[in-house]
Amino acid sequence: QVHVVESGGGLVQAGGSLRLSCTASGRTFSTNGMGWFRQAPGKEREFVAIITWSTGTTYYAGSVKGRFTISRDNAKNTVYLQMNSLKPEDTAVYYCARRSGLGSIGSTAAYDYWGQGTQVTVSS
Repeated sequence: QVHVVESGGGLVQAGGSLRLSCTASGRTFSTNGMGWFRQAPGKEREFVAIITWSTGTTYYAGSVKGRFTISRDNAKNTVYLQMNSLKPEDTAVYYCARRSGLGSIGSTAAYDYWGQGTQVTVSS
């Protein structure tokens, strides 16, 4: 069993920054890596970024590339999402999840364990 816990959400003004943290326990190294998704009210959950445990290779959604940075600390089984230049459209519940190892990295079906989510609200 894998447990995933996110933290670091909050309320910020447009243009501000937040850093989210995600700590995972269990067989984290048996998967490709950990990803971040977000879900706004009434919207589908969408892919944000992913990082692999082994090499630190990263992939980003086009909407956040250049503004968000995903990183990891293997010793702590923790991944981070540094969010800069935040926009009101970034407002959502942000989820961290373990990739199962198959399927598109942008599909929620490719992830098997999810955290509880942390709220990010960006005011204009």
